[in-house]
Amino acid sequence: MAGKRLVIAKFGGSALGPDGVHIPRIVERIKELKRGADTKVVAVFSAPLTAGRDGAIRSLTDIVLEQGRNAESGAEYSLDAVTNAYAALIRSNLRDAAAGTADACDSIVEEGLARTREALGEARAKRRFEGEVRSRALAFSGEVLMSHIMKHILTHNGIRSDSVSLDDWPIITDSNIESSNFLAEESRKRMGPMEAMLEANDAVSIGGFIGRATDGTITTYERGGTDRTAADVAILFHKIYDASIDFEKDSSVVSADPKIVKDDLSEVPQLSYNEARLAGMFGMKILDPIAIKEIVENGADVPIIITNLSRPEKTTTIMRTPDPDGSSSPIKMVTGKSNCAIFRIEKAAMERLLASLENDRRYSEFVILSPYTKDGTEFGRMLFLDADYIRRNEKYFMAFDSLATITYNRGVITLIGDEMWRAQQVASRASACIGSAGLNILNMDAQEETSRIIIVIEDAADNVAKAIASIHGEIVAAG
Repeated sequence: MAGKRLVIAKFGGSALGPDGVHIPRIVERIKELKRGADTKVVAVFSAPLTAGRDGAIRSLTDIVLEQGRNAESGAEYSLDAVTNAYAALIRSNLRDAAAGTADACDSIVEEGLARTREALGEARAKRRFEGEVRSRALAFSGEVLMSHIMKHILTHNGIRSDSVSLDDWPIITDSNIESSNFLAEESRKRMGPMEAMLEANDAVSIGGFIGRATDGTITTYERGGTDRTAADVAILFHKIYDASIDFEKDSSVVSADPKIVKDDLSEVPQLSYNEARLAGMFGMKILDPIAIKEIVENGADVPIIITNLSRPEKTTTIMRTPDPDGSSSPIKMVTGKSNCAIFRIEKAAMERLLASLENDRRYSEFVILSPYTKDGTEFGRMLFLDADYIRRNEKYFMAFDSLATITYNRGVITLIGDEMWRAQQVASRASACIGSAGLNILNMDAQEETSRIIIVIEDAADNVAKAIASIHGEIVAAG
């Protein structure tokens, strides 16, 4: 591995702030990450946010999706809110820039939104806002557009910068346009232009969430895909640079969702890849768990830092095996998720389904629960953490076993910790907490080998939040 350092820093919509109000803080953060002459920075950007007339904060992605639905239905659509958001962002961050810099950004916005309007026009004509039409509308109005503007803002602030154009895009995916999958080997063939940019500059900006198929079609990841873009860049460059990933967030990782638990939260200084992926799958907003899956699948060993952008000294480090001496708490956090579903299927048919999910759908947002036998037949159980995925694909699932059953309206709670087996009576204590919160346990799956405890309850009212708060107070906070 080369001695040169590369920090891939991801800045989401909340890091940018409404109409780019937090961009000066991002500029200073990139200067901090730059550190020395041997360090390069790749800045990965989400689409910005904007404040509506009612004061509500919205992502420009959501606004464009709404306008796409309007176009699809034949209703009027408008990009005025998007235009105004970029105008405010440019004015506030390039107020004292050299003549022509703000004009260059205005031209970038004008060109990008013109192409977005073309896509919306196609959606209206075809009465369909999907596929590449949807991807083009999002790319030219959001992440890619933001990365080009940031090139000018960073340059204005004394950072040698460039941005990656779609013509030189290094993130190559399959042709599943709206929920694409990263193709590492194809991407390595296209990384030359970005590699040259890094050699010539201190920082390179790239839009997250967007990919290109091998035939040039613009694709997108699922929502949250900017995390995956940061991981993909690390996969591409980790053999050239000493690479790390820095996710700039509102806070570092704590022992439960702070929106649910207000008291006695503790900071989590270290997580393993496995712990972070499980926490993400089960509802903690740390990072997209698929990002870690892709890093592991591609043989990279890249440290991931979750940084509190307001207080950069507060961090959580995620590594393949971060706790070699076993000094940290065996229980790192408790988390949970609503809108889950359980799929019960004959064991033999489940093997075929698992192969199809892995090879055809490349879908992995589920966990396999303990099997059971009924009337001499062995059944498998799969807990899906996004019930909407099952609803959209019921025909696909039932094709593997017409007698399979799906149970919706399930919530799930889990404790996170690779070394949780060291905690005495944790399963029974967690079960007691659920009971003391007045909730029924519908299913409980505990495995010593994986230090995994999964508790399934009814997804109704605030059941999941009550269960998380109870377990955190009695087990996690108590140590």
